Amino acid sequence: MRLIRVFPRRTKATPRDDLAYFGAPDLFAEADAVHVSVTFTYDKPRAERLAELWRHVAPVTVGGVAYGDRGEEFIPGRYIRHGYVFTSRGCPRRCWFCSVWKRDPVPRLLPIVPGWNVLDDNLLACPEPHVRAVFAMLQQQHRQIEFTGGLEARALQDYQVDLLASLTPRPNCFWAYDPGDDYETLRSAAERLLLAGFTARSHRLRCYVLIGYPRDTFDQAQTRLHQMRDLGFTPHAMLWRPEVASAEKWAPGPAWRAFQRQWARPTIIHATRRADGGDGHSARHCGGLLDSGACDQAPLVWTRGPHQ
Repeated sequence: MRLIRVFPRRTKATPRDDLAYFGAPDLFAEADAVHVSVTFTYDKPRAERLAELWRHVAPVTVGGVAYGDRGEEFIPGRYIRHGYVFTSRGCPRRCWFCSVWKRDPVPRLLPIVPGWNVLDDNLLACPEPHVRAVFAMLQQQHRQIEFTGGLEARALQDYQVDLLASLTPRPNCFWAYDPGDDYETLRSAAERLLLAGFTARSHRLRCYVLIGYPRDTFDQAQTRLHQMRDLGFTPHAMLWRPEVASAEKWAPGPAWRAFQRQWARPTIIHATRRADGGDGHSARHCGGLLDSGACDQAPLVWTRGPHQ
């Protein structure tokens, strides 16, 4: 079957093959079916407009994470670029700002396929045999490994620290400091990872920090970002977005967006640190999170595959 996939926005994670589109059909668009794949809820209006434009080409299905799809079979390269993989779905935590646990309240294991950018919702919460099998696959990739789906400090076990440190070169690990997370849990994770051979200077230890959610303040947000930076993480501010109409009154305004940008670009973070009079050692904590353009795909909580 000739399947065209349509995406409302282009990110680092979206496919680039000839059957992946990011707008209206062209004169050469032919397909047996069209899937409009939506990751973010704020892209739903554009996705639905695109669906109307594609209906004359082939039958159209609109779906993805934004529509609550669980993601059943994972087919590499279909809705996520080759190299990006899911080996599990779901999370046992019941965070108020995340819908993953509503679809899969316990990790649902998937067949492990080769890849180098792991997008699992909570890989470290999976059973040990599955985690070890994933790392055995990653050892065979012979390239830089990334965990942009996010890693949870609360779930981190000592054997997992050893597995992360065993990857060569050291992987880019994206942790999270979310509302309700215990600072001491992040501190313990940072200490163990640094003892295992990671360094703050390398910026391999990165941390998503959710900001701008209801009743958050700029002072509180900045404190959390400074805390992660001082532990040795490279912080990246993630701006909360409401997912339902009733929460729109809490939507972060322009000032929050400007604040988020200050914590999404290494040059600004470095300049701020110097202006604050920080010492050179602490300044090393602030390096290149978004040198590769990851900001273009930053979601509310973690990166999750559309339609998968």
